[in-house]
Amino acid sequence: MARHVMKRALRGKPSQWVTIWLFFLIAIGGLWYPWLGYLMLAMMLGIPALAYFRSRYWCGNLCPRGAFLDIVLYHFSPHRPYPKLFKKQSFRWAVFSFIMTIFAIRMTLAWGHWMAVGGLFVNMCVVTSMVAILLGVIFNQRAWCAICPMGTLQESLGKLGSGQTKAKKAAAKATKLLPPVE
Repeated sequence: MARHVMKRALRGKPSQWVTIWLFFLIAIGGLWYPWLGYLMLAMMLGIPALAYFRSRYWCGNLCPRGAFLDIVLYHFSPHRPYPKLFKKQSFRWAVFSFIMTIFAIRMTLAWGHWMAVGGLFVNMCVVTSMVAILLGVIFNQRAWCAICPMGTLQESLGKLGSGQTKAKKAAAKATKLLPPVE
């Protein structure tokens, strides 16, 4: 019985226990130190490179918000399925476009004021986290992840990357079937 209780208390992957502190650092610490928002920029730039090779690996293993959702919000979630609409590519890309449009407009207004740019990233983290928490207490803790703009981008890049890998493997296999060149 003690194992069951301990396992329940230590919910989440080991990598999530390492990255969860970034969520609190940016979402809470960033309110007083907007420069911390640049940590989000670093993550946003690194995610596409990883996604090309590992698709949504970031989402399930390294995402600080995902760690918070799995470790903390899990205990407050009714664990209901999220709406089927969240699975539709058109809806997911509409959410992506909406958030990136708001981000671009706000970035043009903040440009040149570097603390304001950092604050923009913090604000984006806080607002999307509030949406994630709301969806988590209505549906399940990972409902936000279904429509997360970075997850949508990662999935597309992952498909592109895996397509390239499959094409390379097929070409290598075809080359092996060809008679040797003399």
